[in-house]
Amino acid sequence: MDPEIKKQVLRKLTYGLYILTAAHEDDLAGGTVNWLSQASFSPPLVMVGVKADSHVHQIIERSGAFAVNILAADQKEVAAAFFRPSEVKDGRLNGYAFEVGAETGAPLLVDLPAWFEARVTDTIKRGDHTVFVAEVVNAGLRNAEARPLVMWDTGWFYGG
Repeated sequence: MDPEIKKQVLRKLTYGLYILTAAHEDDLAGGTVNWLSQASFSPPLVMVGVKADSHVHQIIERSGAFAVNILAADQKEVAAAFFRPSEVKDGRLNGYAFEVGAETGAPLLVDLPAWFEARVTDTIKRGDHTVFVAEVVNAGLRNAEARPLVMWDTGWFYGG
């Protein structure tokens, strides 16, 4: 297989951008992810690929839960803020206000249009990412009119 063609082909897969957050006791973390999909209607399941050496991965393994904060199309700067390590300061995570999720304790970013909380049901460890399959246990909508941020619109690439 030609590695350059493989990279180009895999980069044609479509993705949204999300802020994945998790909490375990006083330890909070968040990171930008794009390998996320709904996997079942009943029960409502999602699957997310998380970099195995990340802080948010460590917390998900300890807590068995996470939240997904859905970015609006005009929130590229929020996505960029979560490329760096997590910092909690003055009630903000990486500079953004949050509230604590009722079901998981994971940070819910208040400036983003939608979120959901999920509890891990299955873990698949392969390669440099872990796939967590999780059941959605709570959801919230702050702006029903917001169009979601998609990777293609940012000019960024993660994959291939």
